[in-house]
Amino acid sequence: MKRKRLAPETLEAVADRFKVLAEPARLAILNALCAMPMNVTTLIDETGLSQANLSKHLQLLYTYGFVERRRHRLFVVYRIADTSIFALCDIMCRQLKRHVAVRGHASQAH
Repeated sequence: MKRKRLAPETLEAVADRFKVLAEPARLAILNALCAMPMNVTTLIDETGLSQANLSKHLQLLYTYGFVERRRHRLFVVYRIADTSIFALCDIMCRQLKRHVAVRGHASQAH
Protein backbone atom coordinates (compact mmCIF):
# COMPACT_ATOMS: atom_id res chain seq x y z
CA MET A 1 0.00 0.00 0.00
CA LYS A 2 1.47 3.30 -1.08
CA ARG A 3 1.47 5.96 1.61
CA LYS A 4 0.68 9.57 0.89
CA ARG A 5 3.48 12.00 1.68
CA LEU A 6 2.71 14.34 4.53
CA ALA A 7 2.98 18.10 4.26
CA PRO A 8 5.73 19.74 6.34
CA GLU A 9 3.19 21.39 8.66
CA THR A 10 1.56 18.01 9.28
CA LEU A 11 4.94 16.47 10.09
CA GLU A 12 5.58 19.31 12.54
CA ALA A 13 2.21 18.76 14.25
CA VAL A 14 2.82 15.00 14.53
CA ALA A 15 6.31 15.61 15.94
CA ASP A 16 4.88 18.01 18.54
CA ARG A 17 2.38 15.36 19.70
CA PHE A 18 5.12 12.73 19.92
CA LYS A 19 7.20 15.17 22.00
CA VAL A 20 4.33 15.36 24.49
CA LEU A 21 4.39 11.56 24.76
CA ALA A 22 8.19 11.45 25.05
CA GLU A 23 8.10 12.25 28.79
CA PRO A 24 7.86 9.28 31.20
CA ALA A 25 5.86 11.31 33.75
CA ARG A 26 3.17 12.07 31.17
CA LEU A 27 3.05 8.42 30.15
CA ALA A 28 2.64 7.51 33.83
CA ILE A 29 -0.32 9.90 34.06
CA LEU A 30 -1.96 8.38 30.97
CA ASN A 31 -1.24 4.90 32.33
CA ALA A 32 -2.95 5.77 35.62
CA LEU A 33 -5.94 7.30 33.85
CA CYS A 34 -6.48 4.21 31.70
CA ALA A 35 -8.14 2.53 34.70
CA MET A 36 -10.61 5.33 35.45
CA PRO A 37 -10.98 9.11 35.65
CA MET A 38 -9.13 10.64 38.59
CA ASN A 39 -8.74 13.92 40.41
CA VAL A 40 -5.36 15.52 41.07
CA THR A 41 -5.07 14.10 44.59
CA THR A 42 -5.59 10.55 43.36
CA LEU A 43 -3.18 11.10 40.46
CA ILE A 44 -0.52 12.32 42.90
CA ASP A 45 -0.93 9.06 44.84
CA GLU A 46 -0.91 6.96 41.67
CA THR A 47 2.09 8.59 39.99
CA GLY A 48 4.20 9.85 42.90
CA LEU A 49 4.54 13.23 41.19
CA SER A 50 4.40 16.48 43.15
CA GLN A 51 1.28 18.61 42.70
CA ALA A 52 3.18 21.30 40.79
CA ASN A 53 4.85 18.79 38.47
CA LEU A 54 1.60 16.88 37.92
CA SER A 55 -0.31 20.08 37.17
CA LYS A 56 2.29 21.13 34.60
CA HIS A 57 2.07 17.77 32.82
CA LEU A 58 -1.74 17.66 32.99
CA GLN A 59 -1.96 21.11 31.41
CA LEU A 60 0.21 19.99 28.49
CA LEU A 61 -1.76 16.75 28.07
CA TYR A 62 -4.97 18.81 28.11
CA THR A 63 -3.65 21.39 25.63
CA TYR A 64 -2.75 18.65 23.15
CA GLY A 65 -6.07 16.84 23.62
CA PHE A 66 -4.81 13.70 25.34
CA VAL A 67 -6.95 14.28 28.44
CA GLU A 68 -10.23 15.98 29.21
CA ARG A 69 -11.18 17.62 32.48
CA ARG A 70 -14.40 18.50 34.23
CA ARG A 71 -15.23 20.02 37.56
CA HIS A 72 -16.94 17.69 40.03
CA ARG A 73 -17.85 19.58 43.21
CA LEU A 74 -14.53 20.80 44.65
CA PHE A 75 -12.32 18.71 42.38
CA VAL A 76 -11.23 18.72 38.76
CA VAL A 77 -11.45 15.19 37.36
CA TYR A 78 -9.26 14.12 34.45
CA ARG A 79 -9.92 11.33 31.99
CA ILE A 80 -8.47 10.05 28.74
CA ALA A 81 -9.88 12.09 25.85
CA ASP A 82 -9.36 9.43 23.19
CA THR A 83 -8.55 5.84 24.11
CA SER A 84 -6.93 5.25 20.72
CA ILE A 85 -3.74 6.60 22.33
CA PHE A 86 -3.42 3.17 23.93
CA ALA A 87 -3.31 1.54 20.49
CA LEU A 88 -0.20 3.63 19.81
CA CYS A 89 1.30 2.52 23.13
CA ASP A 90 0.48 -1.12 22.33
CA ILE A 91 2.22 -0.82 18.96
CA MET A 92 5.31 0.62 20.63
CA CYS A 93 5.35 -2.09 23.31
CA ARG A 94 5.15 -4.82 20.65
CA GLN A 95 7.95 -3.16 18.72
CA LEU A 96 10.09 -2.99 21.88
CA LYS A 97 9.50 -6.70 22.57
CA ARG A 98 10.52 -7.59 19.00
CA HIS A 99 13.59 -5.37 19.25
CA VAL A 100 14.68 -7.00 22.51
CA ALA A 101 14.04 -10.47 21.09
CA VAL A 102 16.08 -9.77 17.94
CA ARG A 103 18.92 -8.21 19.92
CA GLY A 104 18.86 -11.15 22.31
CA HIS A 105 19.20 -13.60 19.41
CA ALA A 106 21.97 -11.50 17.85
CA SER A 107 23.99 -11.44 21.08
CA GLN A 108 23.61 -15.22 21.48
CA ALA A 109 25.06 -15.73 17.98
CA HIS A 110 28.35 -14.04 18.99
